[in-house]
Amino acid sequence: MENTLWWIFFLASGLQFTYLMVVFGRFAFFHKRQEEIGEDLNLSGVSVIIAAKNEAAHLNDLIPLLMEQDYPIFEVLVVNDCSTDESEDLLRSLSGKYDKLKIVNIRYTPQHVTAKKYALTLGIKVSKYETILLTDADCRPVSSQWIRRMSAPIRNEGKTFALGHGSYLTLPGLLNKIIQYETLLTAIYYFSFGYWKSPFMGVGRNLCYRKDFFMEKKAFKSLWHIEGGDDDLFVNKYATATNTAIVAQPDSITISQPKTNFKDYFTQKKRHFHAGKYYRNRDKLKLGLYSLSHLVFWASAIGIVILESTWEPIALVLGLVFSRAMLQYLIIHRVRKKLEGTGKVIWTIFFDLMYMIYFWTLGTKGYLSKTVKWK
Repeated sequence: MENTLWWIFFLASGLQFTYLMVVFGRFAFFHKRQEEIGEDLNLSGVSVIIAAKNEAAHLNDLIPLLMEQDYPIFEVLVVNDCSTDESEDLLRSLSGKYDKLKIVNIRYTPQHVTAKKYALTLGIKVSKYETILLTDADCRPVSSQWIRRMSAPIRNEGKTFALGHGSYLTLPGLLNKIIQYETLLTAIYYFSFGYWKSPFMGVGRNLCYRKDFFMEKKAFKSLWHIEGGDDDLFVNKYATATNTAIVAQPDSITISQPKTNFKDYFTQKKRHFHAGKYYRNRDKLKLGLYSLSHLVFWASAIGIVILESTWEPIALVLGLVFSRAMLQYLIIHRVRKKLEGTGKVIWTIFFDLMYMIYFWTLGTKGYLSKTVKWK
């Protein structure tokens, strides 16, 4: 029994260190971010599209910020999705102040489609420009260079997708620390695989793609029935090694309002995990192998510590646990520095264990669930 447990532990350790050093480490330690914005060869128009439902307060803050973007040709198109608050009156008032603001008001959503995909599809169809940049009403770009940064791979390099980072506002409390940790880990996953030319997802808080490609693929065809997935599933279905770029500069990110209670947070994550079961099989495999080896690593390590009666084998296990924690800390530190401009990380081992428990409980529930909702 103990010999089998040791073999399991070493196998899981090998997989964990391979992912950390090779897959994630390559992006963390070798990716060189572009510090300065070079000469823009193509200053074509960009349509910033926001699907919003009962988001009047957020839109009142966001739209003036977007109008300050340092880019010559863009529009901000807000799709007001059957809101019952004062969103429509607010948007009408703001459109009189800002010429670049366009509005689409939805009165009815067909039963056979999901609300957010329908809203985005209508917005993209009536958008003026060929480069589409998506964000949410509760997001804020951190700099005036956001549009320029995020759209550059589409405009200048001919890419179909540009994947950006969407961070969350830092607030006091345990929930916020969990959100910060989970969001950064997710970014490490999709930026690392994107850097390895194997993109598998993006986040709708900060995502750019080509309008003609979206229309060519008939919008969210085959995805209409899935609540959520307007971002990660669309990227997962069509992103390739050659048509996708990652945008990893601190002035390209957005910051969103995080959930402030566990009920709302679990509802959000349930929707995300539910979408994950529709990923391509190869993407399920590469993510599942890391998550499974993560669980087995901790379970077997704890089992060996409980079963062993001498200090030497326990010291070996603790040494590997500590080494993995230090390597993970360095990767998180470096990636956060690349993406957000700050590298302060203080929660590695504790939140690593907490995330594992959260992932396998909430993730299983979300994966098996049949019904989820956007709002």
